[in-house]
Amino acid sequence: MADLDLRALLDSHAGGSFDLHAKTVNPQFVRLLRTIGFDRSWARAEGAYFFDDRGERYLDMLGAFGMYNVGRNNPTVRRALEQALELDLPGRVQLGITALPSILAERLLAVAPPSVQKVLFTSSGTESVEAAIKLGRAATGRTRVVTADHAFHGLTLGSLSATAAGEFAGRFQPLVPGFTRVPWGDLDAIETELRSGDVALVMLEPIQGKGLNLPPAGYLEGVQAACRRHGTLFCVDEVQTGFGRTGKLFALEHWGLEPDLIPVAKSLSGGYVPSGALLLSDRVFDKVFDSLENALAHGSTFAPTDLAMAAGLATLHELAERDLVAHTARLGELLLERTRPLIDRFEVVKDVRGQGLLWAIEFGEPESGKRSWNLVEKAQKGLFSQLVVGPLFQKHRIMTQVAGHNLNVIKVLPPLVFSEADLDWFVGALEATLEDAQKLGRSAVSFALKLATAGAAASLRR
Repeated sequence: MADLDLRALLDSHAGGSFDLHAKTVNPQFVRLLRTIGFDRSWARAEGAYFFDDRGERYLDMLGAFGMYNVGRNNPTVRRALEQALELDLPGRVQLGITALPSILAERLLAVAPPSVQKVLFTSSGTESVEAAIKLGRAATGRTRVVTADHAFHGLTLGSLSATAAGEFAGRFQPLVPGFTRVPWGDLDAIETELRSGDVALVMLEPIQGKGLNLPPAGYLEGVQAACRRHGTLFCVDEVQTGFGRTGKLFALEHWGLEPDLIPVAKSLSGGYVPSGALLLSDRVFDKVFDSLENALAHGSTFAPTDLAMAAGLATLHELAERDLVAHTARLGELLLERTRPLIDRFEVVKDVRGQGLLWAIEFGEPESGKRSWNLVEKAQKGLFSQLVVGPLFQKHRIMTQVAGHNLNVIKVLPPLVFSEADLDWFVGALEATLEDAQKLGRSAVSFALKLATAGAAASLRR
């Protein structure tokens, strides 16, 4: 019997992938891509770049929402996966253990804050968040979970209940009970909720992905202290900010935090294999896995697989070997230095902010051109940002994203192998695009209204 020939299979479907996807997977997503002009046929990827079927190179400033910190198709991670396959490792024994999970756990704990001493592996970020909620409730005997406005923690039912994004949650009610949201940055609101004595955990992103909201000075440290006073667990969601993204291996290092629970995922495997983890304290672990009967109180069929563990070890190795965390901190400072002057240069730019290679630009109503601005925003709030995202992709071959529903904020999180030349490419393209977008000419307004009518703009926000 002949082996499966993937290349021949792909070649046989060349030019028809969009139609096949619409037929068998998600026709609305295909419709969305065609409406906004993102319907490219991708041939390959390398580092911080995509290449389409015509050989055109695109700059990836999205990084699959942060999966590719060590770059797309990273050769070090690939070689580790190839070696793992060649070793004929046993895989998931289920009633047994293999060596790679504990080795990766040891490496993770060596670089994590000392407040965590155990690792529970998962298959995704939302699974890691679900584990934090489930184990946090069991360990404390309490039921309530406090999160912040604008939070994004995942899309499965438990993590969605912790997520503030109504556009994702509205049609899936009722959600899991026991979740309370408070204003981001409001320490007094946290303190008020904790006084009731029934809060199992406070879950916060150190930097919010939706809108890219940085914490006010003293906020995260204050939340941690309040949790300690009231016997509440502190959970810092590092799913998107972890593994070098902010110029520290974990973003929590910027504030010296030592939480009880740390969900991680996305780039843990270099983007090759579904993988995540919950880093947790002995205090939590010992309360849940407290007997032989409860030795398997929580788990996941595919976590941890040998391939995911090999990829995780290779990712940590690559981050250290190439000094990507320090590289990210330096390029992040340079990116802010190059883009903050846009606030003074363009009326429509209201803020530029970021940490490491997690960066955002926010737009607002200009003094001139108010009529066109209001026409666009009346059609759909936050629509102006699409007048930047679209041309960046179509004219300048740069992929970016809008940072949240009804927000005029564009966010970028490129692979950490992003270079100074890439930075020049992005900044130059952004300046040229803003020159055109700020004019809000007839064609731009027409395109924006087309997006609003099709409902495409709302679908782009995450």
